[in-house]
Amino acid sequence: MVAEILCVGTELLLGQVLNTDAQFLSRQLSEMGIELYRIETVGDNPGRVRQSVRAALERCDLLITTGGLGPTEDDLTKEMVAEELGLEMEEDAASMARLNEMYAAWGRKMPENNVKQAWFPRGAHILKNARGTAPGCAVEVDGKIVIVLPGPPYELTHMFTEEAVPYLRNKLGYKIESRFIRTIEIGESDLEMQLRDMIDRQTNVTIATYCSLGEAQVRLTVKCPMGDDPAKYLDPVEAEIRERLGKYIYAIGETDMPHVVVGLLKRAGRSVALAESCTGGKIADWLVDVPGVSEVLVEGHVTYSNISKERTLGVRHDTLEKYTAVSEQVAREMAEGLHELSGADYCLSVTGIAGPGGGTPETPVGLVYIGLKTPRGTQVEKFNFTGDRYRVRSLAALRALNMLRKALTDIDEVTISD
Repeated sequence: MVAEILCVGTELLLGQVLNTDAQFLSRQLSEMGIELYRIETVGDNPGRVRQSVRAALERCDLLITTGGLGPTEDDLTKEMVAEELGLEMEEDAASMARLNEMYAAWGRKMPENNVKQAWFPRGAHILKNARGTAPGCAVEVDGKIVIVLPGPPYELTHMFTEEAVPYLRNKLGYKIESRFIRTIEIGESDLEMQLRDMIDRQTNVTIATYCSLGEAQVRLTVKCPMGDDPAKYLDPVEAEIRERLGKYIYAIGETDMPHVVVGLLKRAGRSVALAESCTGGKIADWLVDVPGVSEVLVEGHVTYSNISKERTLGVRHDTLEKYTAVSEQVAREMAEGLHELSGADYCLSVTGIAGPGGGTPETPVGLVYIGLKTPRGTQVEKFNFTGDRYRVRSLAALRALNMLRKALTDIDEVTISD
């Protein structure tokens, strides 16, 4: 199946909104084994939208549109799709009822122009919108499929995953399953070299490497008949990769470092507290994104200034004077002072220079010390990160969580699967 994506919205052409919809859909289609040939962006102009729909349907089997489902006059994507396919628009009673229920729950009268959000091309399969007022739809004519999705990413991602994916899978006759092997402390180029021969001889299970900030992933993908079990193809390849990469693997599946760490803390029945300087609360933010973290996170402190390190964590003034705030000694006292303050089983501390200014030859930008107080003692690691302020802070947060992960597992080979 060959697909194209048509993104509708003048705001995209003006650069006022980042087009994350296209990135999300591209990845989803790839994982489903659907070939994406083209992505086009067009403004909120009825004639241009219809022209783009016509041209796309001459080239592809599946067209996915984003945007243009709102209540205003320039939201005409459904209407242009219907015109191009020669279909009348008609009201969907269930969608209209839901709109009325939503506005009643909000205690507001539904504006007259919202009514158009419950109208669709005749015969369309309605895609429910659990996060907004605009449902989407799927229309199939002469072997061509058009899936119409809302523009807001919060609405689109949920609708595509929960509504459009099951619809499309019924059309494919096969299934695609991917499995991610997540690694840290190894670069993408080194990762690929470790797997080069496996990549060269790959057959039904394809192997691809990806790099993200501070870590790298291996994606295994298999295409098999609907009734087949993908695991019988994926498991042997995963086993060989595990044998080769060993300690670099920290998780299997659609997860990330914060989820892994919270899972390990819960499994061990342990707690954690945080003392952050250069990361400015980033570690706490990442952990709080994980549901159920309240079971394990005791507290977090942003001790950015020297006085706050002294007052909150009990870092000695003499230590700061002698070694400076960015030092192994201060990271150690931060972690140990945090333990006295919080009583948490594991106490992480981070101090460093994120830049772009403030560095010296002795303490350059990117220098970071991470301390970790555990039931077995205190350890401090030194890092020299490169890049801008965002990169340094993010890498520091990631490596801090990785230190905690390794302390919780005791051995590097232990991993978590989602």
